[in-house]
Amino acid sequence: MIGTRIEEWRKGSRLYNRLVKRSIKSVKNGGVIRALVWYQGESDTVREEYAKAYKTRMERFIHNIRSDLKLPNLLVIQVALASGDGKFVNMVRYVQLSIKLPNVRCVDAKGLRLKGDNLHLTSMSEVHLGIQLAHAYLASTNHHFNYTQIS
Repeated sequence: MIGTRIEEWRKGSRLYNRLVKRSIKSVKNGGVIRALVWYQGESDTVREEYAKAYKTRMERFIHNIRSDLKLPNLLVIQVALASGDGKFVNMVRYVQLSIKLPNVRCVDAKGLRLKGDNLHLTSMSEVHLGIQLAHAYLASTNHHFNYTQIS
């Protein structure tokens, strides 16, 4: 499966425009956008210039999406990569973990088990990541969630 580079999500691109259009449509009948979960970057690990540009491009993406959705405080939860297509994984991970914009959180996928392709998470790892994302969301908002363990 071929992923996308952060540059492909720049304002005005096909992917960006579709994201904005679908997001606006989702709130037309009373929906609410509470957060954006962003799990992307493996394709930016292939070339050093992509990895070096990641921080600027990601921060610009966050600014643009908040502006275009008219949600200046939109919570953005980014997943720091567990793997990547290239040799600059650590460079992209460092950037993901170091973004310090207001209301941006990062959940680290490092250490979660990968499938045999050494790129994608196993199903159980996806579950664990989902729990971490839920915790990041709940810790960043006033929403509370009570659950009991299902045995």
